[in-house]
Amino acid sequence: MPVVDVMNLEGKAVGQVELADDVFGAEVNQNLLHESVRHHLAGQRAGTHKTKDKSEVSGAGRKLWRQKGTGRARIGSIRSPLWRHGGTVHGPVPRSYEYALPKKMILGALRSALSAKLAQQKLTIVEGWKLDSHKTKPFRETLSKLDKETRTILLVETGENVNLERASRNIEGVTLVPATALVTYDLMRHDRLMLSREAALRLSRALSATKASGAPEQAPAAAAPPKKEAGAAKAPKKAAAPKAAKKPAAAKKPKAKKE
Repeated sequence: MPVVDVMNLEGKAVGQVELADDVFGAEVNQNLLHESVRHHLAGQRAGTHKTKDKSEVSGAGRKLWRQKGTGRARIGSIRSPLWRHGGTVHGPVPRSYEYALPKKMILGALRSALSAKLAQQKLTIVEGWKLDSHKTKPFRETLSKLDKETRTILLVETGENVNLERASRNIEGVTLVPATALVTYDLMRHDRLMLSREAALRLSRALSATKASGAPEQAPAAAAPPKKEAGAAKAPKKAAAPKAAKKPAAAKKPKAKKE
């Protein structure tokens, strides 16, 4: 398992933490990273492009000249796509560029991105983002103590932290995301990744493919009914109740003849 030093806000090591090997020590899959970033960017597209067809452009609908006898080509409308300022044929229409990507691919890309950050020594784990103030200047000094060279930093925290959110939102190149909203695209476009200790452990548990869990206990099988012995006598059947005798049909009265 990868073991990473835990830093405090003064930039000093205060301990170590063990991370899941299949999350932070997995093999980096470049194809998964490419597909995950492409999928994310496709979902960000507005898709509001639109051109006007023949029925939407401005212009009268009358026939410009008669069909035959003029020596010119026949024409039915000034809004024809063949004319200047006419309609557009097969132009773009508003649509969504989103498409489905298997969940296993998304999680695999996230593991590859986290493993790449650790392999490149661009991962920092902080004991906790407990800030005394929401001011930007002291927080910028704190980031300089943790890493002086990096300009783009991705901060990951669990839960609500008002001081951290307010102090980081005015610094260019610094982005704060919750652990539950971490995506591969954010990891790829930031040079340095800074996780809180709790966020790192939560990601290790959530993304690990081999979670330690005992086998569930099986419920005892229901007792089978006792089998009948070969020579056992069968129980006598109940005597059927005698059927009631049918009533004789009533004799029909003869119809009276009309006089």
